[in-house]
Amino acid sequence: MSDNNNNTLYTLQVYTENMAGMLNQITGVFTRRQINIESLNVSPSSIKGIHKYTITAFSDEETIKKVVKQIEKKIDVVKAHFYTSEDIFHVEVALFKLSTDKVMADPNISRAIRHSSARITEVNSTFCIAVCEGTTSDILALFHELRKTPECVLQFTRSGRIAVTRSCQEEVSKFLHERGEEI
Repeated sequence: MSDNNNNTLYTLQVYTENMAGMLNQITGVFTRRQINIESLNVSPSSIKGIHKYTITAFSDEETIKKVVKQIEKKIDVVKAHFYTSEDIFHVEVALFKLSTDKVMADPNISRAIRHSSARITEVNSTFCIAVCEGTTSDILALFHELRKTPECVLQFTRSGRIAVTRSCQEEVSKFLHERGEEI
């Protein structure tokens, strides 16, 4: 996926110790280089005491390499890597709050939800909640289809990208193992 400037969408995975202020330090690197973050997800990793930041941004390869090097210089950063979309498995999650009346009145809405492999997780007399997992384009396709029915979509939100590499283990695990640290 590329933006108007022929830049590539890169996914960075940054592993840090769980320290206050890390998010500000990491995003500061992007700010100084005037790179807009497209999505950001932070959660504990599979390694005790290590948090994983998954960040997407459009850039060129030379610049993104510099960003990764600058991030790795931060004292509480364990390791950072960048990937193209082909290098990883990735997904986003979206929540759609839909008008129950509109969903019940228009069979095309139910068809669109089923066609996108979304699922209804709650229904009441006012609204129903649909959850859709997939790529950005999958989620936005459903969103645009549902928006064809006026006043159907009451609320919409989607997560940032979450991703795992195509390798058997997280690269930070190999790095920590080589340093002799317990995983």
